[in-house]
Amino acid sequence: MSGRTVIRYAHAATAEDLLWGQWTTKPSMVDDFKPYLHQHWHEGERNATRLLKEITALGYCGSYAALSDYLRPLRAPHPVAPPTPSARKVTGWITTHPDRLEESLHLQLKAVLARCPELAALSKHVRSFAIMLTKRQGQDLPAWLAAVEADDLPSLHGFASGLERDLDAVTAGLTLPWNSGPVEGHVNRIKMIKRQIFGRAGFALLRKRVLLTH
Repeated sequence: MSGRTVIRYAHAATAEDLLWGQWTTKPSMVDDFKPYLHQHWHEGERNATRLLKEITALGYCGSYAALSDYLRPLRAPHPVAPPTPSARKVTGWITTHPDRLEESLHLQLKAVLARCPELAALSKHVRSFAIMLTKRQGQDLPAWLAAVEADDLPSLHGFASGLERDLDAVTAGLTLPWNSGPVEGHVNRIKMIKRQIFGRAGFALLRKRVLLTH
């Protein structure tokens, strides 16, 4: 035993005094003032010095250190809720193939969609359109347009209306294996050459550059 333990045992007046140790909690002078401290703490008072003055006026005879030790756990930071995901992040989650989305992001997206029925409907339409696009299921386009019109999604209605104005071409684009990518590439190349010589040469030079760089 240490000397302090021997002295404590020697001065013990009762058997209960021998039981105080690391497994028990001694009464504190702060105990009688805990309700008062909790009330003012929840009201926003965080200054230990002012709290000490207030409870001293009520009869507290303890030290500042004892009060500070009691208040320390109350100052511990509370768990902070995860930040609300931005619209850009949610858009990225919706437009990413579900099989390529990390499990943690999938759970976050699921929580967002559960809170917003309109966004859940939008996500369903976006992913079904992606299936039509990647698997060339243009025959399903009329049913997709009808499903979009049935939901209250004004922003998506504008997109659907644009598809309906050129329905045959869009259906062909979602069905046939060919695309206008090479043509668009040549158009962009000609535009670049035209901008390079704009205001410095005429059509003859433009024609020659286009033919020589083909």
